[in-house]
Amino acid sequence: MSSINFLSEKIKFIPKKQKKLRRWIKDVVGLEGRHVSSLVYVFCRDSYLLTINREYLNHNTLTDIVTFDYSEGGDLDGEIYISLDRVKENARKLEIAFEDELHRVMIHGVLHILGLKDKSPSQKS
Repeated sequence: MSSINFLSEKIKFIPKKQKKLRRWIKDVVGLEGRHVSSLVYVFCRDSYLLTINREYLNHNTLTDIVTFDYSEGGDLDGEIYISLDRVKENARKLEIAFEDELHRVMIHGVLHILGLKDKSPSQKS
């Protein structure tokens, strides 16, 4: 059985159209020939994600997302932490809707768990 859960930490936020989001995420994972076991999205503020970034990754920078991959075998299992402060700021800078940027960041985390990296310029394209 697969599950995709949406939680928030020290912020009140519930994504819209959760059923459609879950289906979309599962479809993207399926395109890669994989299956969702358990994905947990945690929506938070910059300060919370910065603490995670410092504690677990030794990075002292703001970021929009931190992903933890617990997958074993072919099934996806992980946690995806998303700073809504960064998502709002990015949406403003890109002049796009908040929800569009949120969805981009949400699937970005899934792609990381699927093994796609973006640390170098060639990996980002």
